[in-house]
Amino acid sequence: MRRFVVFAGLSAFVVGGAVIFMASSAASKKDQELLKRARGIFKPLPKEPPSPESNPTTPEKVKLGKMLYYDPRLSRSGFISCNSCHNLATFGVDNEETSIGHRWQLGPRNAPTVLNAAFHIAQFWDGRAKDLEEQAKGPIINPVEMAMPDSLQAVKVIKSIPEYVELFKKAFPNSKDPITYDNIAKAIAAFERTLITPSRFDRFLEGDVSALTDEEKEGLKLFMDKGCTACHNGMGVGGHMYAKFGVVKPYSSKDLGRYEITKQESDKHVFKVASLRNVAMTYPYFHDGKVWDLKQAVKIMADVQLGMKLSDKEAKKIVAFLKALTGEIPEEARTLPVLPPSSPSTPKPER
Repeated sequence: MRRFVVFAGLSAFVVGGAVIFMASSAASKKDQELLKRARGIFKPLPKEPPSPESNPTTPEKVKLGKMLYYDPRLSRSGFISCNSCHNLATFGVDNEETSIGHRWQLGPRNAPTVLNAAFHIAQFWDGRAKDLEEQAKGPIINPVEMAMPDSLQAVKVIKSIPEYVELFKKAFPNSKDPITYDNIAKAIAAFERTLITPSRFDRFLEGDVSALTDEEKEGLKLFMDKGCTACHNGMGVGGHMYAKFGVVKPYSSKDLGRYEITKQESDKHVFKVASLRNVAMTYPYFHDGKVWDLKQAVKIMADVQLGMKLSDKEAKKIVAFLKALTGEIPEEARTLPVLPPSSPSTPKPER
């Protein structure tokens, strides 16, 4: 037998002498309202990787792309791989202000995470690459990064490795000449499309309101109330648009951003809006990597973009929400592959 009671202002049932508390209807309604509002702004990550018509995602291509992603022989020194700057053990970044490239040269901008990058409007801070395929071609022949003298040298290296020859045939069965620079980029891009990291926030968006703590929910509400979602929205909580960095107040930086690509005055100091997924793990922050503390980064963004000063308490709650965006890196992706051995004809590294 059970009977309904009110105990200390909370609804409860007494069953066999035990008091079983019920969640208050007010709290439930509040959570549902927050969920409804959030669903109008954000979208959960998909379970499966996208498969574009121009480069279908296949198991053979993903396997090959993973090996190429980790292979330092695609660099002039034989020392730098894609994973050097986009380390999957550290959430797709190198946790450096700017990355270290060929002959210890420093890159001009902070390396953004490769995780969930398939859902971005474009690649690189200035959006100069339209997709992952185009992005993958850049660093290999960039003299400051992997520094291959040209794309032909990269192809020559891969063609000299017998196991890669067979893997390319399987990944690109309809190609007369499977090993091309385009196909190297396509394989790497296919692998990168599998780097999807759903988080507790996705569970919340799917209807599990208990997936977030009360503090995280308060932070989510603040994040929406303060206007952060004007730029940080959608599936990536950012990554879907460009914006000037320093809308209300200038941000101290000589980097002109997208202007270097478009030469349009309106694009000065404009950058791709960063995705905030896994942001607690991808420090340091901004295109220059000058800010290492997430709470400080949140306060700076509120100041220069929205013209408001956040209290420590407000910033703390927003940070709590942002930490709920930390997902899990697919285990298969972060397990090091065994790379095929070079052959006698494989070009030697250049020191």
